[in-house]
Amino acid sequence: MKITSTQFIKTPGAYQDEAQREPVVITKHDREHTVLLSAREYQRLKRRDRQVFRVGELSERDVAAIAAAKAPAEAAAFNDELEDKKA
Repeated sequence: MKITSTQFIKTPGAYQDEAQREPVVITKHDREHTVLLSAREYQRLKRRDRQVFRVGELSERDVAAIAAAKAPAEAAAFNDELEDKKA
C-alpha cells in the first residue's frame, strides 16, 4: 500500500493497523520516504541481517564460489533499481 504523508497524518491508526497486514509506503513530495512495518516483520528482517567479512578473511574456495554465483532469474525484477543509482 502506498499513501501520502498527508493521508498518514489524518488517520495514523488506520495505517498502523494496515501495516500489520502489509508494509505501508509513505510518500513525501511524490517520493517514497518512509515504510511502516509491523513489529513482527521488522524483527523478521532484523534476523536476516548479514554478517560482514573482509575479503582477506575468505578462503579461496569462498571467493571462487562468490565469483561463480549467478543471480536467480527473479532478481531481474530489481534491475531498474540499479539503473536509478547510475543516473
